[in-house]
Amino acid sequence: MTLEILAALPPVLLVVEAVASDLRRMLSLRFMRWALIAAVCTGVAGPLLGSYLVHRGMALVGDALGHVTFGGVAVGFLVAAVVGFDQPLLVALAVAVAAALALQYLAVETEAYGDVPLAVLLTGGFAVGVLIVNLDFVRMTGSIEDYLFGNAVLLGRTDLYVIVALCVVVVAAVAAFHKQLLYVTFDREAAAVSRVNVGFYDVVLVVLTAGFVVASIYILGVILVAAMLVVPVAAAMQWTTSFRSSLLAGVAVGVSTSVAGVSLAYVLDLVVGPTIVVLAIAVYGFSLVWQPR
Repeated sequence: MTLEILAALPPVLLVVEAVASDLRRMLSLRFMRWALIAAVCTGVAGPLLGSYLVHRGMALVGDALGHVTFGGVAVGFLVAAVVGFDQPLLVALAVAVAAALALQYLAVETEAYGDVPLAVLLTGGFAVGVLIVNLDFVRMTGSIEDYLFGNAVLLGRTDLYVIVALCVVVVAAVAAFHKQLLYVTFDREAAAVSRVNVGFYDVVLVVLTAGFVVASIYILGVILVAAMLVVPVAAAMQWTTSFRSSLLAGVAVGVSTSVAGVSLAYVLDLVVGPTIVVLAIAVYGFSLVWQPR
């Protein structure tokens, strides 16, 4: 048995060396270093916000805002074509925040985060985006698929600055408002009786989610962005017994699968967003099979 293992080592070492060479080449490329930074930001911010959204039954909010963000990016290219302001990510951020506020208003008016406001935003935002990008005078950077499923090549320096800034804002806001968000998440009535401004923290959460969706567009794409809000948290919940430990474990799953997904996509020439999501789902599946808690 020992001789067989030793005999198998050379091919294994060759594979390891080939992978190591690919990773070194990846790190030598500026856009891939930027992609890894963006992936870390996505892996941190997504599970942080998703921990509150999942426990509130608002997991699909990220999906709706993702489709709206596609419309926001399209509006950004329209603005660039009309007035020359060529920062589609910033325009998409403004549109996504406006959509988040509209979602909160509809939720209050209908007294629930029901299917109707989510469906209106999801289908309406995507429809507007498709209409705009098919205008003759609008020129997109990249293809529609790049924004649907992610493409790290599209990352620019300004985009990276925006992504990092949004991640910092999410982390800072969660750190500052954790107790209030936790209170509102698990007992809204008691929080209201205790004079916690429930409506304000609802707005904070959906606006931060909108920011995360925009920050993730080049890594995950608008179709798959909701996965980073839900799947790492769902996996972490199988291993932990408290909200705090679930939140931290979710971040660990999010960062590891995001970085591994970007690396694997480069080595195997895969699409970035689906690769990250498949890895995250694999971790979730493993967690369902082997639940230590």
